[in-house]
Amino acid sequence: MSDLLRQQFVLGYTYTRSTGPVVGRFLTELRQRKIVGTRGDDGRVFVPPMEFDPVTASALDEFVEVSDRGEVVSWCWISEPRDSHPFDEPFAWALVLLDGADVPMVHAVAAPEAEMHTGMRVQARWSEEPRGYITDIACFEPEVTQGEG
Repeated sequence: MSDLLRQQFVLGYTYTRSTGPVVGRFLTELRQRKIVGTRGDDGRVFVPPMEFDPVTASALDEFVEVSDRGEVVSWCWISEPRDSHPFDEPFAWALVLLDGADVPMVHAVAAPEAEMHTGMRVQARWSEEPRGYITDIACFEPEVTQGEG
């Protein structure tokens, strides 16, 4: 008979991840239905904000509010959404260049496939109850201008 030592072991992650001052500010502003980016050393505005300049590696701490409207600069159509996608119906993933930003962000666009095109103007559709998550922007949708709808 062998003497085996046994010990119950539970794998756990005993730490809390924080978003930090840059991403934290971005998420806090989303809760207020505002979008902010950071200004790089060369003047470009990054949205979502970056903590460090991609060229100089210096810390970025100048926040800039940008519009919740912008232009689709590239997109791909999702005709058969998966469980992990934000919608059950077809939609587009798009690079959206927000007015006031110099670098586009990726987000979902809810629009009919026939209306999707590069250069399309879109606006954020905000979630009903913002919580400080990227999903506070439920999606982007075709822009409605003054006098429309």
